[in-house]
Amino acid sequence: MKTYIYILASLLFVSNFGNAQKSNLKRANKLFEMRAYGQAAEAYETKDRNQEVLQNLADSYYYTTNLQKAVKTYRELFIQYGDSIDIDYHFRYGQALKGVKNYDEADNQLSRYYNKRINTKEFINSTEKTTPHNFELNQIVNSNSKSDFGLSFIKNNEVAFASARNVESPSYSWNQLPYLDLYKATLNTDNELENINPFSNNINTDSHESNAVFTKDGKTMYFNRTNTTRKKTDEERVAHIKIYKAELVDSVWSNVTALPFTSNAYSTEHPALSKDEKYLYFASDMPGSIGSFDIYKVAINDDGTYGEPENLGSTINTKHREQFPFLSDYNILYFSSIGHEGYGGLDVFRSNMVNGNFDQPVNLGSPINSNLDDFAYVVLEKNNKGFVSSNRSGYDRLYSFKREENPLTKYQVEGVVQDLNSKALLSGALVTLFDESDTVIQDSIVGSDAYYIFKIEPNKKYKVRGTMKAYIPQDVEFSTDSRGKIQHNIYLSLESFADAEERVAETEKGDVQVQLDKIFFDFDESAIREDAAETLNVLVDLMKKYPSMEVEISAHTDARGPDQYNLELSKRRAASTLEYLVSQGIERSRLKSIGYGEMQPLNKCVKEGICTDDEYDINRRSEFKILN
Repeated sequence: MKTYIYILASLLFVSNFGNAQKSNLKRANKLFEMRAYGQAAEAYETKDRNQEVLQNLADSYYYTTNLQKAVKTYRELFIQYGDSIDIDYHFRYGQALKGVKNYDEADNQLSRYYNKRINTKEFINSTEKTTPHNFELNQIVNSNSKSDFGLSFIKNNEVAFASARNVESPSYSWNQLPYLDLYKATLNTDNELENINPFSNNINTDSHESNAVFTKDGKTMYFNRTNTTRKKTDEERVAHIKIYKAELVDSVWSNVTALPFTSNAYSTEHPALSKDEKYLYFASDMPGSIGSFDIYKVAINDDGTYGEPENLGSTINTKHREQFPFLSDYNILYFSSIGHEGYGGLDVFRSNMVNGNFDQPVNLGSPINSNLDDFAYVVLEKNNKGFVSSNRSGYDRLYSFKREENPLTKYQVEGVVQDLNSKALLSGALVTLFDESDTVIQDSIVGSDAYYIFKIEPNKKYKVRGTMKAYIPQDVEFSTDSRGKIQHNIYLSLESFADAEERVAETEKGDVQVQLDKIFFDFDESAIREDAAETLNVLVDLMKKYPSMEVEISAHTDARGPDQYNLELSKRRAASTLEYLVSQGIERSRLKSIGYGEMQPLNKCVKEGICTDDEYDINRRSEFKILN
């Protein structure tokens, strides 16, 4: 669709350069500035391949969907001038690579552009599980034309579409095809267009007309038309696009007028009506747009006037192109975008209206979307049938589709994480989904509602695990069966170590500790005595019972003696305790040792000479805090 997307985005008319010399670089640059990219590419191919020539040549091939040559030229450009190339070339190079299905290299370029990891193959695999519908796609038989797109409903089986079939129309310099006109036809049960006839000369002119949309009574039509006047900016002569309105009066389309918010300074295109026909949605590059084209809406007032156009915002619009909006009877917005992550070129997305706003767009997946441009999607929601346009075959073509609910979206496991005894919700708990080989598939830290949900697949075995600091992890295994249970609601009820074990308790500071008898060391020594080993064996048994338990060993002294001496002695004793536990089979990674010296007393005995021996003795201790 690049052929007509860019035509409809900003149609630029080129003066006759036929007598200019091909060796003239200025002529090539002029053609490029005028966006006559086919002629520009021919001119640049005869020039020395410096950075400017390579950039413009690669872009010329990209904009005319000659992607093999675009990839080759971008590659040459990056090899020779990689350090000095603007970041936007990474985007176009990445999109060209997607167009030839070289996804690995495309991801490298797009990861640089977005400054984050892009994995298209992973995205495509994920989309197959999350897109709401599966589609059966069929090309509409339409003879006598190389380029047709933008089919829309009129009434019953009557449709309208744009076509370059009028061979008597002047050829457009972009692609040497005739200018676009609007046609109406009937669509039979074999996906063939019959009774194809152009709209009258009140609608079709010597310029481009496309993308018609009709009110339910069939008496009002909105459509695109390229301006007949051209705005000159510097050396460019630009003919922008306006949305026009026409009325059916005595079976004749009359009263053709441009809408008041259109302009000779920017384009408005691709009109679409809301179900109640109170809003017109469209694409535009008007001032204030986020990207090169954004989706807007404008109120249609009862008196026939229009409100101020409203940009749909950054949830829908990106810094690139969003075009071809369509509002279904379910208030679902369908549109095409090259800015949201996709298969390549323009992809079709859907966004639900929630409380008056559109939510995060979802890619419709294959076969609606391809590595090239897919656009002008319309659907009868109740019938699960519709139409879409695509240039995947090399030219713009019309396709019909049938759809059914994607069963993979039904497979899911969800639940909440709670305390086994108190039933309190455990916000901040980690929930992990494993496959049958114990490989982590997904994980999630639950919020204040302690809720989790994972998408899963049919005919597979899974395990979901809940973990929380100072709690015993819980594993629950389950399987999915395409003929059986596909949705699982699993409450993860975790028991705290403090509830499960008498020797575990929560301190006043909120720490959870293993309460052991006091460990004694010989004076000025850190070696583990026999009686201390018997005490530590209680901890060994506990940690072997709970393989996920992680413990911090801390040693403390009283305030008698030099500060530094006490600190070093406590460190040695904590480390010695850790080594003993390791010698009894506890993994080192589950242990941490630290010596605090006299820095954390449990009472007021913070210096020598102020307490009794018994009071000082309280501070001489080892603690075993559960970390996980």
